[in-house]
Amino acid sequence: MLWEEKNYDDIIDLPHHVSENHAHMSIRGRAAQFSAFAALKGYDEAVAEAARRTDSRREPDEDTAREINERLVWLIEHLAELPRVELTYFVPDERKAGGAYVPVSGAVRIYDSYAKELEFVGGKRVPINDIYSIEILADRDYTDEQT
Repeated sequence: MLWEEKNYDDIIDLPHHVSENHAHMSIRGRAAQFSAFAALKGYDEAVAEAARRTDSRREPDEDTAREINERLVWLIEHLAELPRVELTYFVPDERKAGGAYVPVSGAVRIYDSYAKELEFVGGKRVPINDIYSIEILADRDYTDEQT
């Protein structure tokens, strides 16, 4: 006989060993030992994050900036009336460069001059320095009251 065939002759007929110290592993547990594993943990999440698109911050041109300022002045003067507005503002992304332009509409109730934010009814706060466009939804034109 060949050496390979004789190698297990001494143990081939012995009963299967059962450990006294360790519980028998289930078939599922044994299969899990040999299942595929993520060699690069977090790789899929990193690829998805890199692929996620963000907008770059755009500064309004001079005319648009002046228009935003005029509307903000009117808005602050008429806070007691809870004026309704539609605005778009820039929200910086927390994880990468850029961000998103977010539309908001509702009634403005407070201008926080310390934080430089508008607060809407319901508690939403928008930094005025991040406002890209603003429309006042009023029955009368806000420019009629300006001198």
